[in-house]
Amino acid sequence: MSETVPLRLVLASASPARRKLLQAAGVEPDVLVSGVDESVVVTERAEDLCLELARLKAEAVVGRLSPAADQRTLVIGCDSVLAFDGEILGKPTDPEDATRRWLRMRGRSGVLHSGHCLIDVAGGRRAEAVASTVVHFADISDDEIAAYVATGEPLAVAGAFTIDGLGGAFVERIEGDPGTVVGLSMPLLRRLLGELDLRITDLWTKVAPGGQSVEPLGNVRS
Repeated sequence: MSETVPLRLVLASASPARRKLLQAAGVEPDVLVSGVDESVVVTERAEDLCLELARLKAEAVVGRLSPAADQRTLVIGCDSVLAFDGEILGKPTDPEDATRRWLRMRGRSGVLHSGHCLIDVAGGRRAEAVASTVVHFADISDDEIAAYVATGEPLAVAGAFTIDGLGGAFVERIEGDPGTVVGLSMPLLRRLLGELDLRITDLWTKVAPGGQSVEPLGNVRS
């Protein structure tokens, strides 16, 4: 009978929203920020841009890891951009930029693309894909835009909005997986794991009341 080994997931992102999404889905990731300069990638297709950045982030973190022999380590890199009016919109450069975007976006729709790159460190195998979700923005007032931008939240996220924070009140509806808009699609992660002969249940953990300890629920066969 083959032995089982612990399965570790490393999130190559500083995004607290991505980490919370994983935790809510039963996965407790380690976090290691990639430090990738996102300006180095230039392309006219939003899908290509977010996937290439996700790939670079995952690869950068893999290059800094020294996995233990008795542990199987995976790295997930993600990146999100908004495609709107033929433009690719990442994070706003400043409050004025965020305000201009919202004046254009209100009452209209865009497509949020999130690239995912999953790498099995030991074997070097990888699986990658892009998840896309249509976002319909509310027709909000100038005062609401000003108040939202003043919070600083739009400056920290692709497209200048969230659905899991203050910006959620300004999104009328979406067509697709909400996790894509947050920045990580759990259904897509499940499929990518399957391409590496793994299951999402292999990553599940059980957190004791109060968060005192984490007990692995799933192990992967070596």
